[in-house]
Amino acid sequence: MDLKPTLDGYAGVPQETRLLFLGLRSAEEYSVEGLIQHGSRNLKSAIPTNRKALATSKRINRLSKVVVSLYEKPYSSLLDNASEAVTRYVASLLLHARARFGRAIPTHVFEPDLFDDFIWRTFFSKTLKPINKDLITSTRYRVLRQPRSLLHKSGLAALKYTSTPRYPSVDTRGFDFFVAQTPFPGRTSPGTRLVVRYHDAVPVLMPHTIGNKAFHQASHFYSLQDNVRSGAWFSCISEATRKDLLKIFPEAEPRTAVIHNMVSGEYFDEDSPKGLVFNIIANRLCDTNEFGTELSGISLNKAGQTPQEFDYLLMVSTIEPRKNHLLLMEAWERLKYTSMPNLKLVIVGNSGWDEKPILKAFKPWAERGDLFHLANVPAFELRILYKHALATICPSLAEGFDYSGIEAMRSGGIVISSDISVHREVYEDASEYFSPYSSEDAAQVIQSAIRQGGASLRARLVQKGREISGRYTPSLILPQWNEFFRAASANGKHSR
Repeated sequence: MDLKPTLDGYAGVPQETRLLFLGLRSAEEYSVEGLIQHGSRNLKSAIPTNRKALATSKRINRLSKVVVSLYEKPYSSLLDNASEAVTRYVASLLLHARARFGRAIPTHVFEPDLFDDFIWRTFFSKTLKPINKDLITSTRYRVLRQPRSLLHKSGLAALKYTSTPRYPSVDTRGFDFFVAQTPFPGRTSPGTRLVVRYHDAVPVLMPHTIGNKAFHQASHFYSLQDNVRSGAWFSCISEATRKDLLKIFPEAEPRTAVIHNMVSGEYFDEDSPKGLVFNIIANRLCDTNEFGTELSGISLNKAGQTPQEFDYLLMVSTIEPRKNHLLLMEAWERLKYTSMPNLKLVIVGNSGWDEKPILKAFKPWAERGDLFHLANVPAFELRILYKHALATICPSLAEGFDYSGIEAMRSGGIVISSDISVHREVYEDASEYFSPYSSEDAAQVIQSAIRQGGASLRARLVQKGREISGRYTPSLILPQWNEFFRAASANGKHSR
């Protein structure tokens, strides 16, 4: 299973990757190994599968250098450095040659016995509970030295001469399935079925909202095209995502299925004092040079109570255009200028791309203590923020699943979301809905839900949220994976 997304922090795809790996690792039906690959860095070689046993010290040194290479270039001999420099210089050509002549890229074995802290904290601890550590670190891992970006670039380089890029194969001999978390710029060995966990088609259908637009659009489309043509199976995280995939490649339909994301067990409804919200805000403010945030208005008094009512809306999402922060801000400003002058806005999320206009809009409100931009908030603190928010707002223009609404429901909060197909599918009647293109409509719906609807509406949304979000727990999702793998084994063509 592809673990590359786990390096990307707290966002939805990294969370899903960790939860799925744990779920499959926990099941008796499967023997699971994780594939370690960096997005842009070359990694050092681990233990070749066909190499004679190394002396213990040499084996440990090789594995230790793999760890170092994830962060910086390890010390090496002059010969090794020269070889590495030549390899880097002709890396794309070498991959192109492998693809052309059918030579698979080898993977190397990473033994986690002495490196369990590295495995746990680098790839899994941001989502999973410590009780899972021994299970996660007792499995075996493989290392793919070449970075993901190089595999993409090697394939795309062929566009100079052809409309169908050729991608190299990865040596997956001995495995029934290779599960990739995005369209994969490579093929598998005969006998291994490629499974693409398909999250969304945004890079193709909404390329104006992504970063590094030309590369990401091309890398997504052409690797997806190659996956479809090679006979890959697609596990889509929602029906909305599956429909988008089939708009682009309708021929993939027989090899598609919908398996929704699993929600982490860290989200549940528990009693917690609202005063904790202020400690979380003070401790998790995003470190930015763009502006300072005024905090004096939310400090606790000596009795541990807030000096004033602190009502807030919450949004949890990476800061990037598709998430629609600016529309939420316009709706929130309408409420502050009219019926709710003391309403605060708490934004949780790391910066993504094209975020400067969004941060610019944050600035005046943050400097007067009305808006709070937080980052790197762990699940147990996020659970408290969900619980005490007047509502969690999910205003996205497009999503594959949208974890934040389900997490809020699991935590006892209520959800108000944009009226897009995936929200209707995943949240059903556990959310109130507004147009993602109208700040006026958003303001009216938010006000109606948190003011006019009163306690009865909130109670109904909490109850429905508890029911709906319960559908996305591992006990209900993992059996769907069992069915998927059985169907792919019985009916799927082997990827080539």
